[in-house]
Amino acid sequence: MTNQARSKLLDLIGEGFQVLRGHPLPLGATIVRNGVNFSVFSRNATAVTLVLYYPGDPEPLIEFPLDPRANRTGDVWHALVRGLDPGVEYGYRAARVPNAQPRIHRFDPDVVLIDPYAKALCGGEVWGERAALHCALPQAAARRPRRSLLANGDFDWGFDQPLNIPLAASVIYELHVRGFTAHPSSAVASPGTFAGLIEKIPSLQDLGVTAVELLPVNEFEEGDTDRVNPLTGERLLNLWGYHSLGFFAPKASYARDRTGGGQVAEFKTMVKALHAAGIEVILDVVFNHTAEGDERGETTSFRGLDNAVYYLLDGGSGAYANYSGCGNTLNCNHPVVRDLILESLRYWVTEMHVDGFRFDLASILGRGRDGAVLSNPPLLEQIAGDPVLGSTKVIAEAWDAAGLYQVGTFPAWGRWAEWNGKFRDDVRRFVRGEPGMTQPLAARLMGSPDVYRASGRETYHSINFITAHDGFTLADLVAYDRKHNEANGEAGRDGSDDNLSWNCGHEGRADVPEQVAALRRRQARNLIAILLLARGVPMLLAGDERGRTQGGNNNAYCQDNPTSWVAWGEGGDEDLRRFVKLMLRLRERHPGVLYDRLSQRSDVDGTARGELTVLWHGIRPHEPDWGGDSRSLALQMAATCPAGESFPGGAKPRCLELYCVFNAYWEPLTFELPAPVAGSAWRFVADTSRESPHDIAEEGVGEELADQHAYWVQSRTVVILAAG
Repeated sequence: MTNQARSKLLDLIGEGFQVLRGHPLPLGATIVRNGVNFSVFSRNATAVTLVLYYPGDPEPLIEFPLDPRANRTGDVWHALVRGLDPGVEYGYRAARVPNAQPRIHRFDPDVVLIDPYAKALCGGEVWGERAALHCALPQAAARRPRRSLLANGDFDWGFDQPLNIPLAASVIYELHVRGFTAHPSSAVASPGTFAGLIEKIPSLQDLGVTAVELLPVNEFEEGDTDRVNPLTGERLLNLWGYHSLGFFAPKASYARDRTGGGQVAEFKTMVKALHAAGIEVILDVVFNHTAEGDERGETTSFRGLDNAVYYLLDGGSGAYANYSGCGNTLNCNHPVVRDLILESLRYWVTEMHVDGFRFDLASILGRGRDGAVLSNPPLLEQIAGDPVLGSTKVIAEAWDAAGLYQVGTFPAWGRWAEWNGKFRDDVRRFVRGEPGMTQPLAARLMGSPDVYRASGRETYHSINFITAHDGFTLADLVAYDRKHNEANGEAGRDGSDDNLSWNCGHEGRADVPEQVAALRRRQARNLIAILLLARGVPMLLAGDERGRTQGGNNNAYCQDNPTSWVAWGEGGDEDLRRFVKLMLRLRERHPGVLYDRLSQRSDVDGTARGELTVLWHGIRPHEPDWGGDSRSLALQMAATCPAGESFPGGAKPRCLELYCVFNAYWEPLTFELPAPVAGSAWRFVADTSRESPHDIAEEGVGEELADQHAYWVQSRTVVILAAG
């Protein structure tokens, strides 16, 4: 050992260091008195070595082969290193000798592996820098490999506590941390970071959302694609981040402070600031696959530690099952993997103070070790019943990439909410004018009881959305009949071909006649109005309220450029943002009508179960047209509250009433108005055929209608009136 290496070693662990037996639990690297306990699972390895690095050095400083007699308990390898302080980088080598099944047990002792329980990683602090590793550029050798980092977890949370906003009262805003502030127009001090998001909290407050749902913020490899934009030659990156490297570690390149685990503290600072503003944090988590891909992918962690345990494999060939569409599938219902997932969720809740999770391709979490769909998946039941997660929001994307679709049938235990893909599809079909959609629309407006009642869930278990990160934005949904994904470098083969969109008579956003532009503005307002009038939990896509476009790209996962970034300031659709904001205020003013706090009395099924009255109408009161050619429907909802009743958010009980017309017909219709249940007069709230500022009342309700008997509804228009 050179003098320089000896000096670094002493700096890292001191003169009196010792390597002791240590403890098998907890897994990961745990700071204890006078040292660090290291613990890692590997059932099928015959040798495991702990590797320590001086911070920033590419080569190991020292390695400790673990004695299988002293440093192994069952299938867990462990050691206690006394004298070690936070800041050390570390990893593991694992080997199996002899290895008669190299396609099943893919050990490679030449690779230093990431700890699956690492709370921070290093080597990816600069966004996009490691892309060279995946395209064989000369500078690839100079890039730092990924290492586990022992970060100091100390943080002053002050009085921060979970907000526990009722799911029924939530309004979710899906955003990408980098894409939200990366655009120069964001004018934040640290674009594309957790700190940058903090600067935009006032905008979120002003809009009126109660939760942000963040696309993956755990460590992933943005350079894991070799795609090039054929139109510009631009090197493409994996912007969305659905290729996890580790499930506990916040992404370092999303932090302004990228030194010594600063990403952990900065993420906590962001959560604390959002909570102070009354906004919850929901994480999009990806437990269905990892960034290691299939046998052609790079071994970084799970594959090199115990491939046969962590992944679903063909027992004969060792080929990876691919229910995720991303090369591999995690063996989620293996006890070891279940524990990993549960510990990750508990960590984000207890140590990082997040409020909920959206599970990507969650149906995969219900597959058994042979890939079969389980009737009672133990992992999903554990998440639903875990006491630490008892107040945490859990939301499933209830399908996978292998054709399994479980919207309404996802194993829920009365707990799981779902992204309601049926809501998205039915509302899009209605608004673009398809026949036979009035009955499906009515069900979606009522919170999809036809979907969720059979499983014993409430309508607030329906997460309603029109758009999400995957697919067209709201502006593109009304401007394109087909996808335009050429910039992704996949010859237009990627992305869905069936978007249920309508371009209003002109494809694209160039040279748009004013008549078409006006109709698009109206259609966007129609979609927003239906979303925010429907019972269930609405989810908005970041930038939709500003008219954000992706130029017709419906799969912009690799577009780290203005295509995916939210544009701020001039050029945004402030009229649309005003409409969204005031529609959200309408939800606040009418909690008894729009929240799922009261049961319904409906003239459709004749039942009486509470204080909400729902009446359906057509162009004449009490005569809804459910026929196949109908393209219009009217809905009257009136809520009265028993004495002492309260609503989510603290709203006071009142007698409230709304009358809403949904006209997707291409001609105007005159609707005869029913008498208000409360006996008062109808007042104007919104009419999407009108241009701003006349499209929606600023103060919740506008002037009393001069004609209390009929309302002339323009073609392709939503009208809202209020009484009480």
